[in-house]
Amino acid sequence: MQIRSEPAKHSPGRTIRNKSSLYGFWDTLYGILKLHTKTLFSLSEVSELLAFAIKQEANRLKMKYQTDDPYEICRAMKIQVMKRPMGKSAKSCKGFFLVSSRCKLIMINSDLPESIQRIILVHELGHADLHSDSAISAFHEFTFLDDTDRMEYEANIFAAEFLLNDEDVFEALQQQMDFFQTASCLCVPPELLDFKLRILQREGVEIKAPYIAHGDFLKRDLGQPLN
Repeated sequence: MQIRSEPAKHSPGRTIRNKSSLYGFWDTLYGILKLHTKTLFSLSEVSELLAFAIKQEANRLKMKYQTDDPYEICRAMKIQVMKRPMGKSAKSCKGFFLVSSRCKLIMINSDLPESIQRIILVHELGHADLHSDSAISAFHEFTFLDDTDRMEYEANIFAAEFLLNDEDVFEALQQQMDFFQTASCLCVPPELLDFKLRILQREGVEIKAPYIAHGDFLKRDLGQPLN
């Protein structure tokens, strides 16, 4: 059965006007590793290099397409975005990325709040960009911190870096708000800010992450304070 796509409703993204290198993700990672071919890396060091390369790739896409609107970037990359109601329960599918006959599709559960739909879209855009060789990457329990699954972990890094740039985070932190007020100011769930702060910590930034995020945080009502 053929399913027709409907235009997705979203807020316009910011135009990215700074110029940047347009090297691809794997070229960036290869270049980093090539500079250190005689170095034996620990697992944590490899993970840090990978996180850095993914951060570069998230920024590269925004620079290349001159926007931080994931819908516009998907359109420019010829990735079709479709929204269909798939339920509101914790067991409902929240979204997935599919490749079929060289056609790329991201499906989003339209029953979810718009803010969560955008997070899931960016997560799946990460899969589309980083893991396009995979036939399908679907998820039912959207997790930020499940590092037992390499591709999910990489897509989570991509989402955190795409949605929260360093300058906005630092500016928000300088306002001396508490952690939850800072997350609200940045328009993200506190769990996503927590994950971003962990990444900054690993980059050597003197900052404290509360380590409150759990992989199943979407099961809770995000409109209520985190217990």
